[in-house]
Amino acid sequence: QVQLVESGGGLVQAGGSLRLSCAASRSVFSINAMGWYRQAPGKQRELVARFTSGARTDYADSVKGRFTISRDNAKNTVYLQMNSLKPEDTGVYYCNAHLVETTWARDYWGQGTQVTVSS
Repeated sequence: QVQLVESGGGLVQAGGSLRLSCAASRSVFSINAMGWYRQAPGKQRELVARFTSGARTDYADSVKGRFTISRDNAKNTVYLQMNSLKPEDTGVYYCNAHLVETTWARDYWGQGTQVTVSS
């Protein structure tokens, strides 16, 4: 199991920046994939950015060049630096950890943090 605690959301004007943090209750090295998803009102949850096996990163096309995912292994924490924010980035951002064992796989989610970008 893993518990995830997020922080860093808020209200920002378009063009501004925010940094989200997600602290995990276990080593990030023991997590198969870890990253951020978001859900806008009336829309499905979507991938924003994540680390996958071998420390590779995936980004949604809509955030490439503006968002950067990083991690502090000593703190078991993953960050999402969001620059040049747009109103369409508004939503609830969820930290996700995907664990895979021999006979099962499971997703764990944080409580979510609201990001609101005003125009």
